[in-house]
Amino acid sequence: MISLIVTTLNEGSAIRRLLDSILAQTLPPDEVVIVDGGSIDDTVAQIEAYADRLPLRLLVAPGANISQGRNRAIAAARGDILAVTDAGTRLEPIWLEAITQPLRRDPAVMAVAGFFLPDPYTPFEVAMGATVLPTVAEIDPATFLPSSRSLALRRTAWEAAGGYPEWLDYCEDLIFDFKLRALYGPFAWAPQAVAHFRPRGSLRAFFRQYYRYSRGDGKADLWRRRHAIRYTTYLLAAPLLVALGLEVHPVFWLGLLLGFGAYCRTPYRRLLAAWRRPLADGRYLRSAEKLYTLALVPIIRVTGDVAKMVGYPVGVVWRLRRRR
Repeated sequence: MISLIVTTLNEGSAIRRLLDSILAQTLPPDEVVIVDGGSIDDTVAQIEAYADRLPLRLLVAPGANISQGRNRAIAAARGDILAVTDAGTRLEPIWLEAITQPLRRDPAVMAVAGFFLPDPYTPFEVAMGATVLPTVAEIDPATFLPSSRSLALRRTAWEAAGGYPEWLDYCEDLIFDFKLRALYGPFAWAPQAVAHFRPRGSLRAFFRQYYRYSRGDGKADLWRRRHAIRYTTYLLAAPLLVALGLEVHPVFWLGLLLGFGAYCRTPYRRLLAAWRRPLADGRYLRSAEKLYTLALVPIIRVTGDVAKMVGYPVGVVWRLRRRR
């Protein structure tokens, strides 16, 4: 039996995309268990409208964070195989079949990583997806830690890992992934199991998202080295090159520009490929919009880095206070 697990919170404008994509699955789930964290919009009503078309089980848990919601949904589910996704996604028709195939085929497989792709509607969202999201060709299955917007696992694996960490509001799926990998080794890899999701549509929303992610890193004590490199680059190396360019020779500014160009190389490579794909509404970017996305990449890159540098120490302080 396969249970599809979803958590929602104020997803009234997007939940139908997910539910319609579940209806289109080549392998239908035996049940869809949704925990709503107390939406104040019409999310619950939108979900209930599908009760006659999907094997729905809807639980409402006001105030539950995403870990609590997932754990509650899994505890209520009847399936031995659990497929997990997020409310803001649109699933490929083959998603559930592909992501559960390793589990259905081999009893030794305990967890499967699916993939995710941006589903942009605007030029800004195209640039956002290219800047922050890897392509499937960039993934090393031996080390990949999947987002819980595209994950499948056995109930026994969820139990052995102790469930999602309910003390953590962001980066909770990474901590869960670490526990699963420590128990069972690398995830099985199902690149055909693609969940599409809409990237953040503004710099404000993106800053808030990455601030929270980085705060979660600080709370969970993740990626110390990465954060140290970021602080060193922005607070020491970059100012030093600027000062040397002013006081010694402008050639030092060339080093700064070359370094930043290398930093943006991968996003630009992804962006060029994204130009050849249609937006979610079917249209293609115009020439002026392509130039706009080119200008956005470095802005998005720096905004994300600043958000991380602001959020990380907040999480560290929270963790240190919690230890007392």
